[in-house]
Amino acid sequence: MTLLLGKGRSLTAALVTSLVLSLTLALAVLVLPAGTPPARAATPLTVSQAIAQQTGASQTVRGYVVGQPTATSTVVRSGFPSDYALAIADSASQTNTSSMLYVQIPSAFRAQWGLKTNPSLMGKQIDVTGALSAYFSHPGMTNTSAFALAGGGTPTDPPPTGGTSPWDSTYYAPAIGKTGSALRTSLHDIIDNNTTLSYDAVWTALKDTDQDPNNTGNVIELYTGRSISKSSNGGSVGNWNREHVWAQSRGGFSTSAGPGTDLHHLRPEDVTVNGTRGNKDFDNGGTAVSGCTDCWTDTDSFEPRDAVKGDVARMLLYMAVRYEGDEGFYDLELSTVSGSAVPRIGDLDILLQWNSADPVDAFEMRRNDRIHAQWQGNRNPFIDHPEWAAAIWN
Repeated sequence: MTLLLGKGRSLTAALVTSLVLSLTLALAVLVLPAGTPPARAATPLTVSQAIAQQTGASQTVRGYVVGQPTATSTVVRSGFPSDYALAIADSASQTNTSSMLYVQIPSAFRAQWGLKTNPSLMGKQIDVTGALSAYFSHPGMTNTSAFALAGGGTPTDPPPTGGTSPWDSTYYAPAIGKTGSALRTSLHDIIDNNTTLSYDAVWTALKDTDQDPNNTGNVIELYTGRSISKSSNGGSVGNWNREHVWAQSRGGFSTSAGPGTDLHHLRPEDVTVNGTRGNKDFDNGGTAVSGCTDCWTDTDSFEPRDAVKGDVARMLLYMAVRYEGDEGFYDLELSTVSGSAVPRIGDLDILLQWNSADPVDAFEMRRNDRIHAQWQGNRNPFIDHPEWAAAIWN
């Protein structure tokens, strides 16, 4: 058989077949060299997988930063002594050291990834690459060669300073574009211009600011999340009362007009649960709180339900910026040291985690709007711009 190709030209079928095969093989060599598998993006190991694979092989592991290991069975969550190591886990709330991977931080990475220098890394999900081998006589990673936030970037990327709130061109105009102490000072100067309430007036205000969106005759309690009649306020078991999220005894203030009546940190709460919280710091862990689903407490800390952890954090961030030692009140500060010091409350590192993990919701935004429009004339900037927390405290 002869094939005609163009005018007066021909090739035998055998020659055509040979040419086709040669071209096919050449393309195969160009596209995929022999013996090379298709490229695939490597999937990071989980922490539990890394703990089970302590073979010395180099791997990338993804996990949440949960503290700094200081001994085989000890991981500290605040007051970090150095930048030499961190612990990661598959959950940001993990407290069991047996479920953590201890990561060595070489000197080249300490300025960006050490917890003493960068405590706001707590709770962030990161990818780390190194040899899966024991560290502190515990499942770990040594000879670490790479760190990255799971979403990309490094913790030293400049934090955003806002620009998306409808109040940016008016109320927050002096603060836009600033960061660090300049941002904090500017925000203080903006929000300290507010109307003060009497403690009796707080009852009425809370019935407006914390109204149940599904039942206008009720308010929503902060910690329990329970919807309860507005008229059930008082001091008896089963009532709701006025919870100071920044505890009075930790701020050195009374219930006279000022921080003790500032609606931005006063919330309705069940009388009994309010008593359980007392003046404790906020932190993760403890035993279950009766009558408050997903709330936990121990001798010196209280953990609210997940849905309002960000709310709690943003209220305390507001208080620390609003009350700076003028007007006859204490300079309120957030602390990483637990205890009953005045005028401090914490745990700052945990609160920054909560601010990031629990975004602002419609209830919280409406509350901010009502306080601004109806009661005090000022706003909580960390509700309008949660990212300003990292811009100030990072």
